[in-house]
Amino acid sequence: MPKEKKETKVKKEKKEKKEKKSHKEKREKEREKNKELTHEVGMIVEKLAAKTVEEAVTEKAPKKVSKTVTETAAEIATTQKDISMVVHYDLSALVSFASPLATEEFTLELMQIVRKASRKRHCRRGVKEVVKALKKGHKGLVVIAGDISPIDIITHIPILCEDSSVPYIYIPSRADLGFACATKRPTSVVMIVPDQKDEEAFDYKEHYMTCYKKVKELE
Repeated sequence: MPKEKKETKVKKEKKEKKEKKSHKEKREKEREKNKELTHEVGMIVEKLAAKTVEEAVTEKAPKKVSKTVTETAAEIATTQKDISMVVHYDLSALVSFASPLATEEFTLELMQIVRKASRKRHCRRGVKEVVKALKKGHKGLVVIAGDISPIDIITHIPILCEDSSVPYIYIPSRADLGFACATKRPTSVVMIVPDQKDEEAFDYKEHYMTCYKKVKELE
């Protein structure tokens, strides 16, 4: 290869390397800028959200308040999440043996307690998991969807509950039950099995016990 051509090739390679390096540096700088911008935007959003909650609490609450702003804000956030649940109280597809059946108001309460339990991983979802839990002697509360077809899927669950002395109740919609469990699919049956030894995880005890007593009274 002639000397001139060799020198041209070397220069070309050096130029390409230099260009690649400059492109890489530019990309890295852009990424850093994007990260900084994202962080700044996140900080602004957090500040605005905190300010909004603080203003809402200050406007609502009297001058002498026993609870802190943080505690009140947490309560408001929890209530807002629970309000997002909608009950589809349609009895047209209800199975004939759905008794005891929760009222519309009580259905919402049950959905809220199922949501709280699912966050703490205290839920057994679906026929297989619930049957296994009942056979192992786990204690809790069973919520059954009343719009199941074919009905043979759930007919044995009330019998197992009675044998294990576990209270159970029906709600009209399996879609609602699935939504309460934070799953995309409808759920036929859910068993709440709270860990009563762990007080931190069982922070919904008061609400759970209220629902549990109501179900026992309906039996």
